[in-house]
Amino acid sequence: MRRRTRYVLLFCLLLFGGCSKQKSTKELIADLKSPNERDRIIAVRLLQQREGDAAQVVPALIGALKDNEGDVRWSAAIGLGYFGEHAKDAIPALQTAQHDRDPRVREAAGITLFRIDPEKFPVPTPPRKPRGKQPRTSQR
Repeated sequence: MRRRTRYVLLFCLLLFGGCSKQKSTKELIADLKSPNERDRIIAVRLLQQREGDAAQVVPALIGALKDNEGDVRWSAAIGLGYFGEHAKDAIPALQTAQHDRDPRVREAAGITLFRIDPEKFPVPTPPRKPRGKQPRTSQR
């Protein structure tokens, strides 16, 4: 009986696992306008893998930088970095994103600007903390 159950489970996994349809680039871009945050995040993260469709994807990701949700903006900033110099049109939007209220978006925008044009935008470095023991100031 156990053997039969295993075969049935395996058959179901193969049947339903192979039936998933991959969305087209146009469908993913349309999902960026979904009222559901989860759909927008999934779309933004899948679009960054569509390097062959850079002409369509880059403007969509630029638009996603203005989303209300920080996770969507953060993912869009990261995603633009995958397109390198093909994302040069995103430079003004990324410079604006460097002043975003979410620190993750600011950091991702800086790194992405470096990936797009390393000569014009140096690697962002975090502020350094002083090393060693700090002298105590007396408060009398």
